[in-house]
Amino acid sequence: MSEGQERIYEMVVVTRNEDGSPHVAPMGARYQGEEVLLAPFHPSRTLKNMRRERTATLNATVDVRVIAGALTGRREWPVVAAEKIDGYRLQSALTHTELDLHRMEDDELRPRFYGRPLLTRAHAPFPGFNRAQAAVLEAAILVSRLGMLERDKVEREIEYLTIAIDKTAGPEELEAWGWLMQAVDTWRSRIAAG
Repeated sequence: MSEGQERIYEMVVVTRNEDGSPHVAPMGARYQGEEVLLAPFHPSRTLKNMRRERTATLNATVDVRVIAGALTGRREWPVVAAEKIDGYRLQSALTHTELDLHRMEDDELRPRFYGRPLLTRAHAPFPGFNRAQAAVLEAAILVSRLGMLERDKVEREIEYLTIAIDKTAGPEELEAWGWLMQAVDTWRSRIAAG
């Protein structure tokens, strides 16, 4: 890690929609001392919810289907009520943290929200690292940036990530990978159509 560079942890953020329903979205989180920094893209439902509610839950999960699913329009994941905020946490979370988003720095592209943890709970043990889960995560990041990357880079990355999928994926990783590859195929078709 370069000097001055912050670690970014890929998490699932659950916010509350205006009608009270949950909204599930993958997002990078940065830990800065006692605070958590979240920077949703503008415009997004997550950003709108964070501005209105000023709360969110940060969820760590090894079920990469949640991340791949949220990026490909599959946002209906089981949630349970949060304890300290009016909101929800992901049912499959290994851990979750309930945040008071007490400060915001506006920005045209990515406003920054600073969250104070109100509660952190562990729900299940971390089973260890799995290469296929990491490959799905990297592919999800690629899919989220398809409009910004050169086709050759995307193709090279997918070719490399496929090795981990072929060697170590279970049913959940294969399902998540399939959703992401459908999104890539749609992107390829749009490029071919001109």
